[in-house]
Amino acid sequence: MSTILFDKIIFGPVHSRRLGVSLGVNLLPTDGKLCSFNCIYCECGLNEERRTRSKLPTRVEVKEALVQKLAYMQSEGIAPDVITFAGNGEPTMHPEFGGIIDDTINTRNQFFPQAKIAVLSNSTMLHKEEVFQALNKIEDNILKLDSVLDSRIRQLNAPNSSSFNFDSLLKQLCRFNGKLIIQTMFLRGEINGEHIDNTSESEIKGWVNALKQIRPKQVMIYTIDRETPVKNLKKVSGEDLEIIAEVARKEGFDVTVSA
Repeated sequence: MSTILFDKIIFGPVHSRRLGVSLGVNLLPTDGKLCSFNCIYCECGLNEERRTRSKLPTRVEVKEALVQKLAYMQSEGIAPDVITFAGNGEPTMHPEFGGIIDDTINTRNQFFPQAKIAVLSNSTMLHKEEVFQALNKIEDNILKLDSVLDSRIRQLNAPNSSSFNFDSLLKQLCRFNGKLIIQTMFLRGEINGEHIDNTSESEIKGWVNALKQIRPKQVMIYTIDRETPVKNLKKVSGEDLEIIAEVARKEGFDVTVSA
């Protein structure tokens, strides 16, 4: 069972295989996980195994922690490439998300104006106008799209909301008019006796067709890198990821691969 949880509001910096030197921001409780998805590959574990008893950090606490960390990094001559909202679940679930993004932009400009701000989101809160507007203010708005099939989304991502579906998600992603990065996890394996594989020719064709409508400025594809809470999941090889990437590149998309 995966046991990676972040016990602080600010963590790192770490070297991200996708983002460079990344300073992490966790807007979720530090003693468990809070997420609107229950992804079978999540490094934080499954929701039911990571119940939390603590409160969310406040907007003031997040700002104070970020100021303290960036001041220290500045004094040590360590510059982040990006300040990344990730952590123990879905960051956009925080009720003060919009204000926290505003604070982070101002704090970033004070200490490291060249650093980008990124949010890794599962795309479930895009219907909230405050979340949508906040994500439009940052440099790297990274939104999840693991499949265009509702059955596969339920299998891989297990949304908390039974109404979450691809058609509504696609409409929300298109609202950004290309100012977003699409992130897709590719994997294979088995769960509860069911076969899992979102790399089939038909699924990749549907995925590329969705990209044509979304028009993202970049596409990040990746596979399993750490222990997963559900067993019998398999990495997709770097060679196979490159084949998928080339299909999208031929359509004009900027695709990065993390194998």
